[in-house]
Amino acid sequence: MASTSAAFGLSGKVGVITGATGAFGRAAARSLADAGARLVIAGANAQALRELEMQLNADGIRVKAKACRPDTEANARNLIDEAVAQFGAIDFVVVGSGTNDPAPIQDMTTEQWEHVMAANVRGSWLVCKAFATHCIETAQRGRVVLLSSTRGKLGLAAGYSAYCPSKAAIDGLTRTLACELGRYGINVNAIAPTVFRSELTAWMFADDDRGRAAREGMLARIPLGRLGEPEDLVGALQFLLSRASEFCTGQTLYIDGGYTAG
Repeated sequence: MASTSAAFGLSGKVGVITGATGAFGRAAARSLADAGARLVIAGANAQALRELEMQLNADGIRVKAKACRPDTEANARNLIDEAVAQFGAIDFVVVGSGTNDPAPIQDMTTEQWEHVMAANVRGSWLVCKAFATHCIETAQRGRVVLLSSTRGKLGLAAGYSAYCPSKAAIDGLTRTLACELGRYGINVNAIAPTVFRSELTAWMFADDDRGRAAREGMLARIPLGRLGEPEDLVGALQFLLSRASEFCTGQTLYIDGGYTAG
């Protein structure tokens, strides 16, 4: 390594971010581009994705939008091919897409459960397969970062019988693909946040009785004394995509203010 600061840079690297119109995806796109990466940003909401592309490009951040949900092998491979077509190569993928649909188990339908598992696990697996296949075929090293959660480690009495198992599966996928793909020079890791500000969690940040009660319950378990922000996640993400983490694979990195430490 020439220097510590250089080791954390992403200059010249090309990547794909799925779920780019979400709070994490937006923060990731801006942060990684600031570090020098060229990006294909993907999401199912074509209008929101186009608006994000225009906003980032207006700020001098070079990205290419691809309205695509990685729900089939063809769609996942199209994301990889788009990066190669636009920028001539691909070095990493960040899987930020996913969903939740909480309900007590006695009320949750099989379709609800399968939808969460498909979005969170199947989609992640499909992106990993497409990217790994490309890297193996082209004899190229690569980086994968998946989005897990503290709920992959901890249960929750709030109707999360689909979400928690889906994130536990992401942790398992991270470990097993790290073992399988290490021989090809592909690092696979995950980041696992606790509650952070997003469209889905905005109610927990609200100053009403419901939001205050939920927030105080969470804060009692977080040693650093606050909920997360999307920007809290991007430093770890950049580390896992850069040369600074060259010898790190198969790890789930908790970014949770100490929530899982107690």
